[in-house]
Amino acid sequence: MTQNADDAALDQRQISPELRLAAVHPQEAGRLDPHELSLPRDRNQAILEAAKQVGSTLKKNEYDFALAGSVAVYAHGGTGNLQHDADFCIKPEDADRVASTLRSAGLEVYAPPEDWLLKAKCLGQDIDLIFELAHQPVDTALLSRSDMLSVDSVQMPVLAPTDLMRSLLAAFSEHHCDFGAVLPIARALREKVDWEQVRVTAGDAPMPNAFLYLLERMEVIEPQEGGR
Repeated sequence: MTQNADDAALDQRQISPELRLAAVHPQEAGRLDPHELSLPRDRNQAILEAAKQVGSTLKKNEYDFALAGSVAVYAHGGTGNLQHDADFCIKPEDADRVASTLRSAGLEVYAPPEDWLLKAKCLGQDIDLIFELAHQPVDTALLSRSDMLSVDSVQMPVLAPTDLMRSLLAAFSEHHCDFGAVLPIARALREKVDWEQVRVTAGDAPMPNAFLYLLERMEVIEPQEGGR
């Protein structure tokens, strides 16, 4: 989802002591990944399986979290194109404990150069553990707005559609402005999104406002009252 780290830049020297790569003994590697060798060849299903594993682990340990990104869109009835990873929102103060919990479950967890997320590997798939969304720390208010939904038969909290859309538009910049990837999501969720709240979050930022104007011209959303 959204602001993705350059995985090629990650190495052991960049990882802080408290977020060191998990060293998993071969005999222990199967604790969370017992079906890794029989994962579905379909990439979307593989990402779903990884999201279910991580979500179940976070639920079992009673963390406050919400599924985000393309898997959250899928859970809300959107497209089944799950892009390239699974995203979870967690509170900053929980980051160290979440990392420890996932390592104990057999996952690799590491810190990229960006300071707003952790990354993990589950069933061969990338997992982003995000504690800053739309340029704001993930907090209880954001997570309390999530919806409890079935994600391929596993119930877990899923980021609300309005918050999902706000986060996607907040990621637009002069260097990252892929309207084509977000347009089908806006179409799929348009009846569930509070577009006025999205506009408030966008403020005067040119790229998000250009995308909202495009949605108006394509009649995906109603024009803003009073024009622009």
